[in-house]
Amino acid sequence: MSTTQVTYHAKGVHFTETGAKKVREFLASQGDADLSLAGLRVGVRGGGCSGFQYHLAFDNQRDGDAIFEDHGLRILVDNQSLPYVDGSSIDYVDSLQGAGFQVNNPNVVAACGCGSSFRVAEDEQVSAV
Repeated sequence: MSTTQVTYHAKGVHFTETGAKKVREFLASQGDADLSLAGLRVGVRGGGCSGFQYHLAFDNQRDGDAIFEDHGLRILVDNQSLPYVDGSSIDYVDSLQGAGFQVNNPNVVAACGCGSSFRVAEDEQVSAV
């Protein structure tokens, strides 16, 4: 059995000013959060009407995570999700439709009307998450 090593050069994931402000506010409200390990986890799961859904959560670093630092904060991405979210920016939007984090993802070719699920180009897809 042979193995092939693949090197992936990530563009990264970053925050907008508003996104960073909201993450900082939340982490500050968690008095016991260790900012050297804690961050916003950005992941992708199968589901939704367009095929994939974002999974955002405050979490600690795990083995195998890709870690991006922006605005003095950490963004944690598991290796399976990285090709789907690479190059994205994380914003916080407060509108009539609600408030919450929004992923602005350059890899998306289609999204559902409410924006909770998305699809990437067929040739860009990797194994199902």
